[in-house]
Amino acid sequence: MTPIVSIIMGSTSDLPVMEKACKWFEENEIPFELNALSAHRTPDAVESFAKGAQSRGIRVIIAAAGMAAALPGVIAASTTLPVIGVPIKGMLDGLDAMLSIIQMPPGIPVATVGVNAAQNAAILAAQIIALSDADVAQKVAAHKAGLSKKIEKANAELAAIKEYKFKVER
Repeated sequence: MTPIVSIIMGSTSDLPVMEKACKWFEENEIPFELNALSAHRTPDAVESFAKGAQSRGIRVIIAAAGMAAALPGVIAASTTLPVIGVPIKGMLDGLDAMLSIIQMPPGIPVATVGVNAAQNAAILAAQIIALSDADVAQKVAAHKAGLSKKIEKANAELAAIKEYKFKVER
């Protein structure tokens, strides 16, 4: 299947965080690709990737980076595709990366999720794609429905604990 989402990491050390996005896409059968590119070490490759992504069928790019976190902004500067930045926790608990990603100049927006929030980046990418893809929209809706079922189950478990504890204390 041709990937419609591209996940780009500043280095393979970001993979433990970005695996959550990969897993979410795999579970929802949304085709994606995964690459490591560095805004500082491979700037020409980053620009080439960003300029060619749309013609390869990519609809959304997720870019993860820590510290100076230039990667999402550099990609956004070279494409009209939506770019979602994932700040990676490193120095300053990821605050440095988050500020680098959210403080983009006018005209070069990068949507940004929380520090290490790769799964939220995957869901946001799917929601963007869902605007024009009924199959992906159905998968996002199913995921959201599953979230409420998790809470309902948790509340039932809490009620059972409360009931048990109340009876024991009598």
